[in-house]
Amino acid sequence: MKTHPRPYQGFTLVELLVVIAIIGVLVGLLLPAVQAAREAARRMSCSNNFKQLGLAQHNYHAAYNKLPPNGTGTGPEDGGTGNQRALSALPGLTPFMEQQALWEMFANPLAAEPGESPDNPLANGSWPPFGPRTWLDLNEYDPWQTQVGTLRCPSDPGMSALGLGTTNYAFCLGDGILRVDYSPTSQYADRGVYRGLFMRNEPKGFRSILDGLSNTISMAEICTDLGDRQVNGSVADGTNFPSSGVTGMGTSTALCDAIRDPARPNFAKAGISLWSNGGGSRGSRWYDCKTMLTGFTTVMPPNSPTCVLGWGTAWRSGIFSAASHHQGGCHVLMADGAVKFITESIESGNQEADSIAKDYNNIGQASPYGLWGGLGTIASRETVSLP
Repeated sequence: MKTHPRPYQGFTLVELLVVIAIIGVLVGLLLPAVQAAREAARRMSCSNNFKQLGLAQHNYHAAYNKLPPNGTGTGPEDGGTGNQRALSALPGLTPFMEQQALWEMFANPLAAEPGESPDNPLANGSWPPFGPRTWLDLNEYDPWQTQVGTLRCPSDPGMSALGLGTTNYAFCLGDGILRVDYSPTSQYADRGVYRGLFMRNEPKGFRSILDGLSNTISMAEICTDLGDRQVNGSVADGTNFPSSGVTGMGTSTALCDAIRDPARPNFAKAGISLWSNGGGSRGSRWYDCKTMLTGFTTVMPPNSPTCVLGWGTAWRSGIFSAASHHQGGCHVLMADGAVKFITESIESGNQEADSIAKDYNNIGQASPYGLWGGLGTIASRETVSLP
């Protein structure tokens, strides 16, 4: 009896290679779509965070008939007891953001653990209400280390190098460059620079917005420092600029824009000194009112570099740009609670113009930085002509 061999039931090598090639092509086609869908979800989540912040601001205003200043707290500004009024506006919004427990930690004395040494302690050794000065007790005062999820954009993977709570959402200080970080009561202040909705130690209400709530930016996105020299999250420090840079940048933003690498414009070029990725970089302390941490200005368009000028008193001048990891622009929160996406190509006027704070003769005039600058001011009454 003859037997016949059973036919081979598997794939040939050629068939297997064809199948693998087809699968590879399908993965190549689907992967960008999956990544785009994930980014769209992250972008929507970021927009929702802003809506929560807008609702918190309006509820705060309904309760107090004003907005919290981005610079408040206890004690005098220049020393003594308290936190030198250095808290950002965010701690005041926490009760309106479903963060009542965090607010209670801020608003009440907080007992110190064994081995901890509170700054300006109460008689019983505990931290006073609203905490120490914002740059001290970083690893001891619990609110400093608390991360509020609503304050983080899912597209930004950055983390604080010191384990502090960070933020991707900053307050609009207007369109100034020189001395934008001073309190208006400071001897160094130039009141003409405070044209935005937020300023240090002086709260503003919706009645102050003569340009209209729907035409005025309240907050915008900022990027944390990833340590990779991207200009959207890095800060070029004052050592990059000559002594004349403090006034020079007040007459031209080109000094700041020149930190870009010509071959890779999204990165700082070699030799540019950047602020260290620590407790003083962009967004690295959500509770601190310093402009570099929780503020931005509408001078250069979104995703432009951020540059600070000089040291000591002069570092309070600079260009603090809005930025995000979203493609082509960033979200902004308008004063009426609406969330808009502003592109990098927004009309930003004359980037060679004198800063509003350069002298005292141009207070109240339209922003020199075009539509972007005008959106950052509350009472300059700019008009835009449609083509």
